Amino acid sequence: MRNAVAAVALAVVLAGCSSGTQSGAPGSSSPGTAPTGTTAPGSSGTPGSSSGANPTAPAQPPVSISEEKPVIPPNVTPVAKEKVDTTSLSDTYRDEAYVFGDGRDVEVFGVGGGCKEARAEITGQSADVVQITLVTITKQPPGTMCTQEVRQVPLTVRLDAPLGDRRLVLESREETG
Repeated sequence: MRNAVAAVALAVVLAGCSSGTQSGAPGSSSPGTAPTGTTAPGSSGTPGSSSGANPTAPAQPPVSISEEKPVIPPNVTPVAKEKVDTTSLSDTYRDEAYVFGDGRDVEVFGVGGGCKEARAEITGQSADVVQITLVTITKQPPGTMCTQEVRQVPLTVRLDAPLGDRRLVLESREETG
C-alpha cells in the first residue's frame, strides 16, 4: 500500500510540474494558446510550415536543442547576430533567433521548467525594429513542489510582415500565474 501511495504522489508531482510547461519537442502534445503573434510548441502546423487552417498562426518551432546546441533544419535561417539586440536579457536566455516559412515566422528561446512556463509576445513592430518579449510564468499549485530546473524552450511568433532587414530586440518579463 505504501508503494502505491508513493507512486500516486510521484505521478501527481510530475503531472503538476509538467502540466502546461512547453517542451518544444516536435509533435509535443502540450498545446497552448497564447496572445496574438505567439504560439506554444505543438499548437499548430508542422515544422517549417504554417497551418493551412489558420494562415496567421505561426508554425511549430523547427529548431530544437540537442546538448545545448541548436539543431537547425535546412529551411531555417539564423538571424544575423548583429541584428539581434539582447542587451536587456540575462545570460539565462539564448541570444539567437531564427526565421522560417515566408519570413514572418520567428523562433526565439524562452526559459521554462519545473513550474515555469514560457511564451513570447510581439510587443512592437515598425519598419526598422521588431520587439519580442520573452515571458516566464511561474505557476506553483498549492501543496506542490517544483523542481528548479531551467531549460530553453523554443517559441515562435508570427510577424505582420517578413523580418527582412529589421533589427530584432529581445526583452524579458516574469509573471506569476
